[in-house]
Amino acid sequence: MHSQSALLLFALCLTSSVHAGKRGLAWPWCLYFSDPGVLNNGDGEVVAIYDWETYAPPTSTGGTGGLGFIGMQGTMDSDSSPVAQLATRQAQQGWATVFSLNEPDINGISPAEAASWYIEWVNPLAIKKALPAVTSSTTSGQGLSWLSEMISACAGACYFDYINLHWYGTSFAEFQAYVEQAHNQFLSYTIVISEFALTNGGNQVAFFESAFPFLDGLSYVLLYFPFVATSPALLQANDPGAVTTVGTGSCLYTNAGGPSSVGNLMY
Repeated sequence: MHSQSALLLFALCLTSSVHAGKRGLAWPWCLYFSDPGVLNNGDGEVVAIYDWETYAPPTSTGGTGGLGFIGMQGTMDSDSSPVAQLATRQAQQGWATVFSLNEPDINGISPAEAASWYIEWVNPLAIKKALPAVTSSTTSGQGLSWLSEMISACAGACYFDYINLHWYGTSFAEFQAYVEQAHNQFLSYTIVISEFALTNGGNQVAFFESAFPFLDGLSYVLLYFPFVATSPALLQANDPGAVTTVGTGSCLYTNAGGPSSVGNLMY
């Protein structure tokens, strides 16, 4: 379990106008024998961790490596994260922030359905909240247009602090344009980016070398999570679809458990 001191630090980071870092770990369930502390050297650049679930990240240490855990109700309901236990798990674990649905815009959930679900289950949590994480799809009714429709469907009744974005594409210039487009479309909202990387075949190291300082310099981006905090071998064994989409060059760990070339950029 994460420590109270880590939670307090994370809460302060989210409420202070000046905070040390924005980087976080997107932590898959299969990384149960790895240590998130490997990517937290104490300099405050890496501050958060989430695992697409409302249970604490499975790690080799049983803790979060000093990082603030963000619970995520990634589906409307599931056996691993029952929505009826959302409030209980938050209270027991003490999250300062909650993420909600994972890519509902491409998973058959309408903006109206998402709004109704969000009002029922996420609104009551008296913590920082993010609207569902949407893809960077430019198809009508997906991506940012889906998000805009959900906000309209909420009719002012959804309480949230952040919009949550995912991006996969072919260049840093494309990523930069997407982030700026999202900001211009949702000017009054703070952004978190909970998944992003180049698609398969791109130079992930060069991309993140440009992306990290770009995001660090944007006052409207609070947190960002490169995809993904795992090793090439574990990603290949457990998520072949992700390997097809992004390859293994964006993995933050080596197969030996140390930081990869991208992982070293997190410090």
